[in-house]
Amino acid sequence: MAITLNTSTQADPPVLPEHPLRSTSRKLWSDWGTRTALIAVALLILTALTAPLLARLGGWSPTAFDSRAIDPYLGGMPRGSLGGISAEHWLGVEPATGRDLFARVVHGAQVSLLIAFAATAIVVVAGTAAGIAAGYFGGRVDTVLSRLMDLTMSFPSLIFMIAMMSVAQDVNRVLLMTVVIGVFGWPGIARIVRGEALSLRHREYVDAARVAGSGSWRILTREILPNISGPIIAYTTLLIPGMISTEAALSFLGVGVRPPTSSWGQMIAEAVTYYETDPMYFLIPSAFLFIAVLAFTVLGDALRDILDPQGGRS
Repeated sequence: MAITLNTSTQADPPVLPEHPLRSTSRKLWSDWGTRTALIAVALLILTALTAPLLARLGGWSPTAFDSRAIDPYLGGMPRGSLGGISAEHWLGVEPATGRDLFARVVHGAQVSLLIAFAATAIVVVAGTAAGIAAGYFGGRVDTVLSRLMDLTMSFPSLIFMIAMMSVAQDVNRVLLMTVVIGVFGWPGIARIVRGEALSLRHREYVDAARVAGSGSWRILTREILPNISGPIIAYTTLLIPGMISTEAALSFLGVGVRPPTSSWGQMIAEAVTYYETDPMYFLIPSAFLFIAVLAFTVLGDALRDILDPQGGRS
């Protein structure tokens, strides 16, 4: 029997590395908890972006009163069960006013997420700039910026936020809250970026770029910043739930956004009076706030484990 040997040598095709974005997306989607959090975050962002459209679909403006939905003989309590939930009012109505809860909740999502994202952007930009400058240049620059971080972190931030929000009366509340929250939040990420920049400033590729004649700006933006982008992205995602909670706390204390602008914290504060007679009024905005904070926290933890595994284990 003749044996035929295949002597042709065909090289295997090279295996291309997976794109970082695709790899991160695959890892996030592979875990059911993270996948659920990702879907919840996407739905919350979509709700915030389309809040006016959703309110129109519900048929009510967040500031419109519906006297037919409340019973004046029962102290303005919603008619029907579960806080007045019906085909006309999908999540019920507010006691005493009859304002549609669905419209107010979706507009509250818009305000809460807008402040959280904008404040996070301020924190990340300011903290990254300060941290990378302190870590790369060192010396006096590091000393001045580090002492400024310590000084900012030593302030009781919540008390100062309440004081500043109480003093400034005739100012756009959304803009003011964004700036105030951002001012007190940057030192945390600045310290993380400073530590990363300290460990990278004497790496071989940074020294090579310096010897090749690259200036400080080019080294910072082309060599150091791309190599610390993972921890920055992970920390940014973890900042958002804290910003949402801070905005809700300030609105709950009465120094945040003011009516008729709706906010989850403001709605919870107003619902405290009615939590025994109309628990749905208290539960609905609280549930949205809880879901938002939990979803962003789970997503942030997952991103930290993927993009910054050493920091996640520490």
